[in-house]
Amino acid sequence: MQFTATQISQFLNGSIDGNPDVAVTELSKIEDGKEGSLSFLSNPKYENFLYSTKASVVIVSKDFAPTQSYTSTLIRVENPYSAFTILLDKYNEAINAQTIKSGIDQLAFVHPTAKIGNNVFIDAFAYVAENVEIADGCKINAQTFIGANSKIGKNSTFFPGVKIYHNSIIGSSVVIHANTVIGSDGFGFAPQKDGTYNKIPQIGNVIIEDDVEIGANTTVDRATMGSTIVKKGAKIDNLIQIAHNVEIGENTVLAAQSGISGSTKIGANSVIGGQVGIAGHLTLAKGTQIGAQAGINFNITEENKQWHGSPAQPLRNWMRASVIFKHLPDVEKRINKLEEELKKLTAELEKNTIHNER
Repeated sequence: MQFTATQISQFLNGSIDGNPDVAVTELSKIEDGKEGSLSFLSNPKYENFLYSTKASVVIVSKDFAPTQSYTSTLIRVENPYSAFTILLDKYNEAINAQTIKSGIDQLAFVHPTAKIGNNVFIDAFAYVAENVEIADGCKINAQTFIGANSKIGKNSTFFPGVKIYHNSIIGSSVVIHANTVIGSDGFGFAPQKDGTYNKIPQIGNVIIEDDVEIGANTTVDRATMGSTIVKKGAKIDNLIQIAHNVEIGENTVLAAQSGISGSTKIGANSVIGGQVGIAGHLTLAKGTQIGAQAGINFNITEENKQWHGSPAQPLRNWMRASVIFKHLPDVEKRINKLEEELKKLTAELEKNTIHNER
């Protein structure tokens, strides 16, 4: 596929600085750009690469002012990162269009009671249980399991090894990456007098709404009763644990290795950093932002606030505390020195007091 700077500019509603007829055939990072490639500059930290890159076309901000000479043709747009993302999406669509698969592989198992929509692809060794409904345009890759009575919306994609337990409800345009498990039992056990545990039956389900993406090796547990819910537009990274009866708000983002304990509700448009731990039965307000490795064991009621540390505290407090923490060894030395001086002064005072008494 080949496009000129003019065609790309028209598609992105941008303006051109340089040769409008220069052609590109691939996308690249600006530091790896070569002749015939298209790149972008969004982060000022990478500006120096613009002056050395061999990329034929570079997308930049409309108000970008270069400080050195460069050889690339520039396309100026409102938001370079978003513009490049649009091109990546179109490029990916074009690549996928060349390898579109449909139909049911002869090595797949689809129960006779399952309802399969149009243009659905079910790969070898996938298993579709009784009364499953799979809507139009879905792609079910190899070794995927879809349990009984589950419902899958239009144009959803399950990568190899995904496991969907019974009664799960998954919306349209959902992407679930390899080896993720949806609907496994919640962690419910009742302690007994003899020190053993009785399992509490987990009879609820999981609901994943439209436009959700879930990374590889993540687990979303089914509810004890009711539903564990991941709401529309949420983006969930790899290696995340979402426990029973949790609710993840719309357009919330969770980074890798985070864990959300049972019955916690996270508000819409929240951002949860990597390795964050959130205790159970909590409510986090809309727009909450939590830094990596933070620990949350309390409700957050104020919207759009930033938190960090374990236990977490407001970001500014944590930043001040971290500065003090860095200097603790020096503070300890100063305290030890003051204690030695105080001991000397006390000893001298006691000596003088005894001398005066005599």
